[in-house]
Amino acid sequence: MTTVETTIRRTSPRRRAMSLGTPFTYLTAVLVVGITVVPLLFTALGGFRTNAQINAHPAGIPHPWITSNYTSVFTSAVFWQALGNSVIIAVVATALVLVFGSMAGYALSRYTFRGREGIYTLFTVGLLFPISAAALPLYLLLRQVGLLEHLIGVALPEAAFSLPVTIVILRPFMRAIPGEIEDAAVVDGASRLGFFWRILLPLSRPALTTVGVLAFVTSWNAYLLPMLVLSDPSDFTLPLGVAAFQSQYTQDTARVLAYTAASMLPALGLFVFAERHLVGGLTGSVKG
Repeated sequence: MTTVETTIRRTSPRRRAMSLGTPFTYLTAVLVVGITVVPLLFTALGGFRTNAQINAHPAGIPHPWITSNYTSVFTSAVFWQALGNSVIIAVVATALVLVFGSMAGYALSRYTFRGREGIYTLFTVGLLFPISAAALPLYLLLRQVGLLEHLIGVALPEAAFSLPVTIVILRPFMRAIPGEIEDAAVVDGASRLGFFWRILLPLSRPALTTVGVLAFVTSWNAYLLPMLVLSDPSDFTLPLGVAAFQSQYTQDTARVLAYTAASMLPALGLFVFAERHLVGGLTGSVKG
């Protein structure tokens, strides 16, 4: 038997497996795109239609295209106030997650001490703890410390609930960085803090970007926690603003769709901008 025949026999089962799995892969991708993208398109296009068009053809294309719905949303002071509140809460929560998550990930990945794995397991278990289960105790705690009706009262718990997934991603990524780099930094006179600040954080930029985007999007889309803490409409975030807008304009479906689509733009823009870093950070976490 020639070498070519042997190679063909060895590779043919693999090619057959790939050919059988490829249609399933494409079908899965199409289903995922349909589930995620189609509702977004329906919402965005619905804002360019009138209520009469939506009632006549709910899934139709705008004809003619109407911009008055988006114009009324973007010229509304209530929308921009809710947008500002969401930005403040999301930025503060993301900053806290990056600061404390990176320090905890560094300690759990580069230090050896008794109880390290137990602490990491505790953070891992935190992934299974839903915020709805802590709603009542959290409300009582925030009332006791005087953080109700304050934006920081929303940002702090959101950062706390984002720390488990942050540490789960950062720890293996930081652990995979070769120890020779740290040894070389120590030889050059760098302290542990200097190594963390000057070398480890720049090398962990993909993972930091990943956890930052996840924390920002999670905070941006949060509804239950702002609803518990905030009751003044002037402090509402965009999810609360969307709910209040839907209650106020129940019959104006087109304007509600325009408001909902406008509230999704910042998070979608950030996600698209950081897509490459997200993939790199998650890949490095899995490899670690």
